[in-house]
Amino acid sequence: MKTSVIEELPNVELKDPILVEGFPGLGMVGNIAAQYLVKELKAQKLATLYSPHFPYHVIVDKKGGARLLRAEFYLWKNESGTNDFIFLVGDSQAQTIEGQFEVANAILDFAAQKNVKTIITIGGYRNEVESTPNVVAVSADSNLFEQALKAGAIASEAGTPIVGTAGLLLGLAKFRKITALCLLGETRGYLPDPKTSKSVIEVMQGFLDVKVDLKGLDEEIEHSKEILGRMRDIENRRVKYVEKLRRVEEERITYIS
Repeated sequence: MKTSVIEELPNVELKDPILVEGFPGLGMVGNIAAQYLVKELKAQKLATLYSPHFPYHVIVDKKGGARLLRAEFYLWKNESGTNDFIFLVGDSQAQTIEGQFEVANAILDFAAQKNVKTIITIGGYRNEVESTPNVVAVSADSNLFEQALKAGAIASEAGTPIVGTAGLLLGLAKFRKITALCLLGETRGYLPDPKTSKSVIEVMQGFLDVKVDLKGLDEEIEHSKEILGRMRDIENRRVKYVEKLRRVEEERITYIS
């Protein structure tokens, strides 16, 4: 395998589909959000993307089987709305600059084949957050951008870089005549952040025809709070221990002198 390959399941008729991308990144914001939408909407597997640009290892399952890292497209047929949805989730992002562009173009090739006219990418925006995380919107399409702002997003500061798949799809989409919007949730970034993923989904529900129950994310949020609390306790004990060692060392030096 020298380039990315997409293995598609039997072709299905799609109704003006919107592609939502959620690869792993800061706080796993996009991945958690997209995976949750797939689960709650009971979206069906549409295609699988394999790439030599993903990390060079396999994932071992509980039964001892192994598989390559991959990205997966899931389809939700929106029977009552005007748009079907394709959700893209993955195990990893490409590991090189060239790989990032190659994978992004493979995704856009697939989107063009499916007559996708709109792409929503999701990522994390590093910032210390104590209350409800903000969701930052970026788009070259003024109409899509205004819809996101009316749904509760805020405009990005000038000069903000958007790295990885979320940024490249946003930048490259215009060459395929596809409108694109990036939603970045504020996150500390060092732990999976379901709270920020929830904020992103709430914004999406404000301007897209997709509605899901968010109670499952609330449970994940409570679990993440417990983990963060334990980490803070460990850090506080570490700080106290270091301070104790410092005092002991100062007393030793004073005694010797």
